[in-house]
Amino acid sequence: MPMRLTRPSQRLLPLVAILTASAACSQGGDTRPPPTPASAMGTTSPPAVQAPAQAGTTEAASPAAAPTAAAKADATAGGMPKDLNVLLVTVDSLRADMPWLGYGRDIAPVMTAFSKTAVSYSRFYSISSYTAMSLGGLLAGRYPSELDRSGYFFGNYPDSVLMFPELLQKAGVRTLTAHAHFYFDQKAGFRQGFDVYEIVPGLSADNTTDKNVSSPQHLELAQKILSDKANTSGRFFAWFHFLDPHDQYMPHDGIGPYGKSTRDKYDAEVTFTDQHIGKLLDFVAAQDWGKRTAVIISSDHGDAFGEHKMYRHGFEVWDVLTHVPLMVRAPGITPRRIDTPRSAIDLAPTILEMLGTSKDPGMQGESLVPELYGKEPPVRDVVVDLPRTSDNDRRRAFIRGDLKLIAEGDDDGYRLFDLKEDPGELKDIKAQRKDDFEKMKAAYKERSSSIKDVCPKMREKLRGKKDKKPC
Repeated sequence: MPMRLTRPSQRLLPLVAILTASAACSQGGDTRPPPTPASAMGTTSPPAVQAPAQAGTTEAASPAAAPTAAAKADATAGGMPKDLNVLLVTVDSLRADMPWLGYGRDIAPVMTAFSKTAVSYSRFYSISSYTAMSLGGLLAGRYPSELDRSGYFFGNYPDSVLMFPELLQKAGVRTLTAHAHFYFDQKAGFRQGFDVYEIVPGLSADNTTDKNVSSPQHLELAQKILSDKANTSGRFFAWFHFLDPHDQYMPHDGIGPYGKSTRDKYDAEVTFTDQHIGKLLDFVAAQDWGKRTAVIISSDHGDAFGEHKMYRHGFEVWDVLTHVPLMVRAPGITPRRIDTPRSAIDLAPTILEMLGTSKDPGMQGESLVPELYGKEPPVRDVVVDLPRTSDNDRRRAFIRGDLKLIAEGDDDGYRLFDLKEDPGELKDIKAQRKDDFEKMKAAYKERSSSIKDVCPKMREKLRGKKDKKPC
């Protein structure tokens, strides 16, 4: 969610104006790795972020997780059922270092079990590093720098921005969603294209923090929406964005406590949310349409617990903020792990293809459907886009294989990292590997040329804007 900003060595930000800025969470963070029971961990500590495997490789899941013969029989010749529904579940601030990708504490048993029945991506990236930009880009299938927007941290997207649910709606697919934060109500501009758009009732609205505990009410609202036959009698797309791992890490009865560090408290929030996702998945499985519904689980961004002297998220494009999970389960899919880098820019084209609808020509991503149904995943570059706003200068990241280039400001400076050798992004290697740096910079420049930057509505307060540039 956009409320939890982070900036190095800064815990609080002033409120510039309502809906224009947000304060960083006042809760500090212990940078030590959380203590983990020996039974769950063995003798080594979990990595902050799993070291990437070689690009282009895949790992098969357990044979026990293979789809049933009935599921295969229901599939079309291409593998995907013609009457498929799609349920997208996103979890705010969910980092990539989860149990199914190597984290030693069993904080998410439901999602871990789900991963064994799905195609799971180990090197999946969010579009940006905080909610307003990440989800705006996901819904539009384009990078946020390309979109008409307000320019404030709490980004607002006008109706002129085409969102992929609008294409589904025009194709006769029922579009459903519910959210658990005041930003999603009227302020984000995410409503276009949804037949049903609900907000969890009774939430507190505070620009500076988020103390709501919302998963129980969110689950209830999701079940209510999915129980209405007017919504599920035909094909549908449903999206629910769970918020509890976001901002203030609230305690929950019967969970943990795992410890006193920031990561310990976050882990308990993930466990709490995981339980409610489990109840939602159980509900879906019990419905007559459940067996023909694809389920996608992902996140809008990660979170920092002291890495790079940062807490929470926003402002930068480090892997701890942008490397997130993606798991896709659908009839006819053979579970496996894909280690090829991928981006959330691909989710709109993927969902559209699953629901039999063509993507808009302006969308940047590529459908993942072929590789979900067994084709070898082609190697592609990944771009992470953080536009300039009232609270942050522009940042972009460019990932090719094991290398990651970070471009600062208007490409005024660069940093280069080898994610295989240095998953924590601690050593800038551009001086030591000059040839690689020049190749990455040239490839980044070529890729960025396809991103047509649009100036936001508000320009005078953009952080880092040069006097002679419009935005």
